[in-house]
Amino acid sequence: MKKSRGRTGRKRKRKHLQSFMHGVNCSYKLEYIKLQKWLKDRGFEDSNLRPAEFWETGRGLMATKALQAGDLIISLPEKCLLTTSTVLSSRLGGSIVKWKPPVSPLMALCTFLIAEKHAGDKSPWKPYLDVLPKTYTCPACLDHDVLNLLPEPLRKKAQEQKMMIRELFVSSKAFFSSLQPLFAENTGTIFNYSALEWAWCTVNTRTIYMEHPHRECFSLEPDVYALAPYLDLLNHSPNVQVKAAFNEQTRSYEIWTNSQCKKYGEVFICYGPHDNQRLLLEYGFVAMDNPHSSVYVSSDTLVKYFSPLDKQRKAKLSILKDHDFLENLTFGWDGPSWRLLTALKLLCLGADEFACWRRTLLGDVISARNEQQALNTAAKICHFLIEETQHVLLQISQLTRNKENLRKHLALVEMLRSEDLKILQKSAETLCHLNVATT
Repeated sequence: MKKSRGRTGRKRKRKHLQSFMHGVNCSYKLEYIKLQKWLKDRGFEDSNLRPAEFWETGRGLMATKALQAGDLIISLPEKCLLTTSTVLSSRLGGSIVKWKPPVSPLMALCTFLIAEKHAGDKSPWKPYLDVLPKTYTCPACLDHDVLNLLPEPLRKKAQEQKMMIRELFVSSKAFFSSLQPLFAENTGTIFNYSALEWAWCTVNTRTIYMEHPHRECFSLEPDVYALAPYLDLLNHSPNVQVKAAFNEQTRSYEIWTNSQCKKYGEVFICYGPHDNQRLLLEYGFVAMDNPHSSVYVSSDTLVKYFSPLDKQRKAKLSILKDHDFLENLTFGWDGPSWRLLTALKLLCLGADEFACWRRTLLGDVISARNEQQALNTAAKICHFLIEETQHVLLQISQLTRNKENLRKHLALVEMLRSEDLKILQKSAETLCHLNVATT
């Protein structure tokens, strides 16, 4: 008896673990029941997907049957999509059409989201708004202490993102004030900075690309956004391929998979071949073991490894800048990029080799000494970045202990930096092998 109970217990435990690995079905939750009904009323029928919580990715969509390459994952009718047409047909439409200078399509969508969220139960979009994230983890939302732990090129872009939202808010104050006749409450309290930040992150992280014809009531920025309820629960994986587009015949936005997915497995789409810095900047998450990931080398770091006594140093840097070889210099899973090594080879040219700089940029071998010096310098930069990354990971663990409120954001930066460390360690191994091969 005892033995059979143990076996049953093991089976139960294995089944529980299996369901946890597959994901926990969340379609019974009230917000998803309401969303499904709301979508059905707009013509959406779906039996292949279920909202679920997954161990690694959090909220996503689970397959209710095995999917094969070539299968249609989802077909979302036009009526379900939130676009600038939705905004213009709402009570905000008249005010937007009249406002000069015209607002951007992005701003129109942000304004609509804030207004509908404020409307609460009265909003026809409430079932969708209720399942949107309450907060975001884009760099624009990160605390100053957390921002400082990001790699330098990403930190700079994150600060630019913050500044851009701030400027958007300041420049839109007059437009928000013009909407006062539509609201009982003061528009200053409805359209505040945190409301705009939330709406901007919603549009930036969740919209699908869909081209719309230009309208005179909008500024000249491209109108290419559509919020897609339910479809936007699909998470990104760099390892899948999909085909996504608006089907003019069915008047639906469709996604077809080129990959297989097991029954009860998470259904993924691919946002593009983005590295982790881009994923964090644009979408607020990091993908582990991302084949597209790389560690960027800033021009400041590059210059540190070259003697200021080199009389051609200034000319070399000028050449690299003119030929766009000071940006996107990276270490990847397979070692230093061709661009990084080319920049290093040019900087390592001896006085007698400097005249060959054009050949260097084309990838020609100038001399064995030049090749060796470039590899040695790449190894030094790689080891410097390893030490810097280890130091930051130590800072993160200390901050995590002291600042409870920053834990979620710190965990995200820790994932990014841990992935960076793995890439740099792989690059260091590659460089070690290359150095052995050339000596």
